Amino acid sequence: MSASTPAASPDAGSLTVVLVHGAFADASGWLGVTQILQAAGVPVLAPANPLRGVSSDAAYIASVVDQVGGPVLLVGHSYGGVVITNAAPMTANVAGLVYVAAFAPDEGESVQALAEQATDSLLGANLVPREYPLPDGTVGHELFVAESAFHEVFCADLPAEQAAAMAVAQRPGADIGFGEPSGPAGWRTLPSWAVVATADNTIGVSGLRAMAGRAGATVVEVDASHCVMISQPQAVADLILEAHSALS
Repeated sequence: MSASTPAASPDAGSLTVVLVHGAFADASGWLGVTQILQAAGVPVLAPANPLRGVSSDAAYIASVVDQVGGPVLLVGHSYGGVVITNAAPMTANVAGLVYVAAFAPDEGESVQALAEQATDSLLGANLVPREYPLPDGTVGHELFVAESAFHEVFCADLPAEQAAAMAVAQRPGADIGFGEPSGPAGWRTLPSWAVVATADNTIGVSGLRAMAGRAGATVVEVDASHCVMISQPQAVADLILEAHSALS
């Protein structure tokens, strides 16, 4: 393909699944889910989430959606739920939302405020800030999960060796993304589905249930850690396929 030749887009009538990862992870976490969706003949994309702020991350994902060439089912994990909530109102292409162990904020809420309400989350006490340079010469701050706590906090149902590798490869989120208020909520106008991971130590199951219930989402509960899309990709893919079928 030459540099001047545009990439092929899905048919205008097809429904593409766009998988949005959250903080402390990357798009490779969707591998198992992606393989199942592709085997089912479902068009799928798993873009990189910049993790630099709610409004800017949402604008980026909305731009990805705009270029798909047809309707989209947006799927978000963890902080990716905040991003899809905000991206959906920025584009006319989104037909529905799927939250996978994800934040589903209402307008004006922040990740930090929602996390402070949680009583069963281990994340806050295990966040480690580090500095990074900004284009204007000042210093920004980004947050990691402490390596020593990563397994318990983020992916307790994965093998220790796998968790150790994920801990050193984690993608941090800028602290502004945790404190920035969310904009208009896509789930208020779009149908939604949610995977509630009942052994989630990152957001906490109480918060997941509350947010999914408030959004009126179709819910499936899975006995899994926060990384349910890695440990139980079939269960996650099944709900995505259910949503895809309902919207197609």
